[in-house]
Amino acid sequence: MKKSLVALALTVGVAISAHAADIVDTAIKAGNFKTLVAAVQAAGLVETLKGPGPFTVFAPTDEAFAKIPKATLDGLLKDKAALSKILTYHVVAGKVMAKDVKPGMVKTVQGQDITLATAGGVTVNGAKVVAADVAASNGVIHAIDTVIMPK
Repeated sequence: MKKSLVALALTVGVAISAHAADIVDTAIKAGNFKTLVAAVQAAGLVETLKGPGPFTVFAPTDEAFAKIPKATLDGLLKDKAALSKILTYHVVAGKVMAKDVKPGMVKTVQGQDITLATAGGVTVNGAKVVAADVAASNGVIHAIDTVIMPK
């Protein structure tokens, strides 16, 4: 009986540790998406990105957000509607790994299209994917070097 309980405990522990984190927790753990996570929280999108998905997130790094003037970024963080529009423009429904990206237009969760290209590496509206295929339980993150803006 004791051996069975130990075996069960080990099996449960392995199953829990093998379970990948969702998009939000994966971004937090990565450490280079602090501004993105703060923006997702400010926009009220945490629960959405913790949802079942799957989602493909073209996630601007902290360096990408640093390219935006501080006053502009501070203003966006206070404007929930504008922030939500920008953030959902970085999200595509489905889980698309880098090897499966096809050049062309793709509709975002926000509703507008983004342009994907693959010549010389994957780009999104000209922003370069600097780290691809960061797996999450409900999708995938591709880190990009620039914040892309909807029209």
